[in-house]
Amino acid sequence: MTKLDILVLSVHPDDAELGCAGTLLKHIALGKKAGIVDLTRGELGTRGTPEIREEEAQEAGRILGLAVRENLGLPDGFFENTREYQIKIIEVIRKYQPEIIITNAYHDRHPDHGRANELVEASVFLSGLRKIETTYNGELQKEWRPSLVLHFIQDRYIEPDILIDITEHWDKKVESVLAFKSQFYNPDWVEDEPQTYISSPVFMQRTEARALELGKNIGVKYAEGFTSVKLLGVDNLFNLL
Repeated sequence: MTKLDILVLSVHPDDAELGCAGTLLKHIALGKKAGIVDLTRGELGTRGTPEIREEEAQEAGRILGLAVRENLGLPDGFFENTREYQIKIIEVIRKYQPEIIITNAYHDRHPDHGRANELVEASVFLSGLRKIETTYNGELQKEWRPSLVLHFIQDRYIEPDILIDITEHWDKKVESVLAFKSQFYNPDWVEDEPQTYISSPVFMQRTEARALELGKNIGVKYAEGFTSVKLLGVDNLFNLL
């Protein structure tokens, strides 16, 4: 079992790269262990196939330097906040015992994002209840609840509760996103498939514009923003950007 400092539980392969790759890169550079568990295979995506998406996800994970990249195989578009799926996520949380979990936005253009948020939030709470029994490799798992759950900001703008400077890691973040060659702008993609909202070159320009705007708010070039149900505090007033 690999103990993680940060675990991203996001619904589609590439959600984590778009939402928090810079933050992952920053903390991995600080010596923290991070992993991503995608909830679905993104099989309803207009372009590519689940098999291609899995290859791309593994390549993106290599670029990021992840300790773990897994996929739970929940049904894309049709999962619900049910006991069956909560148990699957509880097993993952207890397996990796992360201090911090990052997941999808509260609500967004894609309805899967908001539903994933609700599923993960419920599972995080339930994971801390010792009377819910789960096993891994035939052994009973210990209850575990992370100290913090953060939600990245996706297509629709949500005012962040915290901003993280990712300027030094921007180029590597973009590289990890573009590892999903079937999904984002790729002039070499020759499959006979339609263009989509995210395959347009303008989409990546807008992604950069968002990071620039968030960065401006804290006096840096690029930043990623997160929301938190829990109030966040600081140790002292002299470490603020």
